[in-house]
Amino acid sequence: MKASETRIKAALDRPSADIRLYLLYGPDESGATALADRLGRAMGPEAERVDFDGAALKADSARLADEAASLSLFGGARYIRVTGAGDETTAAVEALLSAERAGNPVVMIAPSLKATSRLVKRALEADTALAAACYAPVGESAEALAAQLAREHGLRMMGGAARRLVQAAGGDRAVMARELEKLALFLDAGLDRPQQLDDAALDAVGADLGESEMSEIVEGVIAGRTAELGAGLCRMSEGGGSPIPWLRQLARRLGGLAEMRADVAAGGDIGAVIKRHRVFFREEAATAAALRRWTPEALVEAQRRVRRIERALMAGGTAGVVLADQGMLGIAERARRQERR
Repeated sequence: MKASETRIKAALDRPSADIRLYLLYGPDESGATALADRLGRAMGPEAERVDFDGAALKADSARLADEAASLSLFGGARYIRVTGAGDETTAAVEALLSAERAGNPVVMIAPSLKATSRLVKRALEADTALAAACYAPVGESAEALAAQLAREHGLRMMGGAARRLVQAAGGDRAVMARELEKLALFLDAGLDRPQQLDDAALDAVGADLGESEMSEIVEGVIAGRTAELGAGLCRMSEGGGSPIPWLRQLARRLGGLAEMRADVAAGGDIGAVIKRHRVFFREEAATAAALRRWTPEALVEAQRRVRRIERALMAGGTAGVVLADQGMLGIAERARRQERR
């Protein structure tokens, strides 16, 4: 069944035994993760969480249904969380929805899926599933989200602080939350001691990564320009900004190239494909070069690698920026090798 944002929030806050699957799909992975966290809170702090990714369920399509029907080791609440899901998990979801019993709810995060995908269609038609699209807020909605997150840290946005934060974080909820944590510490803010967040605090703590700098990093990866990419990554590291905004931009760029490359592989002319996809005229030459350099398989694999790096950064306890830098240089080196073929 289809669920609006209001409905999915209410359903996750008060999970029903009638719903086996909560599918959160679309490009706003951090927003979907925040929704998935609501189910965890609803299940209680003592609940057992079982984690899977899409690859694990592709390899064993019966495992999801088995885990959903299994009892907790200690007899308490239990739920299942799947990250990085795609159409490869459709068989596992089919087994879950058609099983005689389940018992343990499943929340699935599928950032690469669209409403036309097999998995989303299956969830939409099932009475025991709820599917909600997750898109990053833009404009006033993004600024309202920034203000809401700020209030949760005891901060009151002043002037254009909300707009600056949204722009610096690329509209990403997780990045905004982390920046606000730093700002709250800097201002000694809390729910019991609210403080004003203004441009001066952002200048002192917040790191702005401009659109041009992000584009330079992204195109350096796509074109295999490792030296240029290294310089861009150094500047970003010196600024102290999170890599997640440009990782998201890179994932979108790779996804767009993958769609166009599939059209070319089907017999389309590169120039005609670029026009059909309405590529900005200043980006046509770079896009054409990328379509000649990258194979469809390489683009899909690069997009998956970027998603894995992003999920690792979101999970915490990793090498952070170093991990992202190493991954991007690896993808760029592959692009450079492909050019020599």
